Amino acid sequence: MELYELGLKEAATKIKNKEISSTDLTKACLERMNARNDTINAFITIAEDQALEMAERSDKRVKDGNPRLIEGVPLGIKDLFCTKGVLTTAASHILDGFVPPYESTVTGHLWDAGGVLLGKTNLDEFAMGASNETSYYGTVKNPWDDSRIPGGSSGGSAAAVADWQCPATTGTDTGGSIRQPASMTGIVGLKPTYGRCSRWGVVAFASSLDQAGPMARSVEDCALMFRAMSGFDPLDSTSADKPIENYDEGLEMDVKGLRIGLPKEYFIEGLDPQVKAVIDAAIKRFEDAGAEIKQISLPHTEYAVPTYYIVAPAEAAANLARYDGMRFGLRIEGDNLVDTYIKSRSAGFGTEVKRRIMIGNYTLSSGYYDAYYTKAQRVRALIAGDFDAVFEDVDVIMTPTAPTPAFKIGEKVSDPVQMYLSDVFTVATSLAGLPGISVPAATVSVDGSDLPVGVQMIAPAFAEKKLLQVAYAHEQMTNFELKKAEVRG
Repeated sequence: MELYELGLKEAATKIKNKEISSTDLTKACLERMNARNDTINAFITIAEDQALEMAERSDKRVKDGNPRLIEGVPLGIKDLFCTKGVLTTAASHILDGFVPPYESTVTGHLWDAGGVLLGKTNLDEFAMGASNETSYYGTVKNPWDDSRIPGGSSGGSAAAVADWQCPATTGTDTGGSIRQPASMTGIVGLKPTYGRCSRWGVVAFASSLDQAGPMARSVEDCALMFRAMSGFDPLDSTSADKPIENYDEGLEMDVKGLRIGLPKEYFIEGLDPQVKAVIDAAIKRFEDAGAEIKQISLPHTEYAVPTYYIVAPAEAAANLARYDGMRFGLRIEGDNLVDTYIKSRSAGFGTEVKRRIMIGNYTLSSGYYDAYYTKAQRVRALIAGDFDAVFEDVDVIMTPTAPTPAFKIGEKVSDPVQMYLSDVFTVATSLAGLPGISVPAATVSVDGSDLPVGVQMIAPAFAEKKLLQVAYAHEQMTNFELKKAEVRG
């Protein structure tokens, strides 16, 4: 086994036991990244010097007998998190040259826990996309088939983990941006309850939806990463003041008697037959193990995608108004102040971001606010109410994560509506603020390529421990193995 193949928990344990050093592991990951980044394009910035400095400090702590939770393990950070002294772009031209003078709360937690910054991972511009094709820094490729997308917006984070470039990464999930790419790259991705991880220092997309979360190659590693990055933050007014649990401990559970809900609205026309077969098989494994399977209904699910694409662009339009070329990032001088604004924003934002800004400003404009935004918020409350009612009868909900396996690069980029439908099974969870996880279930054959398919599990608010236990049980039941032969090059 190569050093870079170690998982998060295994690597941290070996470093604490002095079986390996953080410096050696970091060098192995950097070597892997440098060899693969031209092919996969998972990283925008590789912070080699900083990574080696942090690894040396980690090794010193181990030598001094003061190891921390994830001591010395190198991590990829989605380039939406502000990192002090390291370029932060949100994959947008408009943030050219922006080097934050402060650290986001989540990354600060990770460094306090002993993590090492490898670099900043690629994403859809401002996290707006489902395929990682909107990045100013180019499309990320899926390690399973580099002619296909890795999912989005956390596609770089997912691809980095799936390509064995680092054991774990951070992602953000606004409408499915952790879970969908996790499904399409064969890894585990957790979207926590809204408010569980601080949004402070994370470049904002839609403030009432954005939530940071972990991505890793196993449920246990995802749980450990989540433990390290979560926690109350007084700097974030939406942060939940709840204690951190030892999410990575006590994951084993007996699923006998576990009540699993299957919402009929998630098994619909348009769901790829091979994906449905994978999910049906996962459900059967739980049933055979003694779980109680219940058919349920979430009747307002059909309105989730249109509701999301009113609420999210409206909040994006407000958040992105700050990018004007005046204080940081790209600035293109015009004939006057307004002309400078127009030229800077026109050159700085990509097509998809401009589209969402225009949609958002339209829905917030006089005469349309009540017709669109206010109505969308009312429907959002109905969607949340559906989940509340269902969780009186079931412990978790199980659904597909994405309606299809990874599709070809360029296949949907000219049809925004088809692209938006890639998140059809994930946006409702985000609108309700609930935790959801995608766990790899199997591979399917598409045009000669073996592609992974993930199963999504959803739990009540702040029930991440139960969610991780169910995901771990699923992981133990399957024979899924992350593809290795082709990616080692």
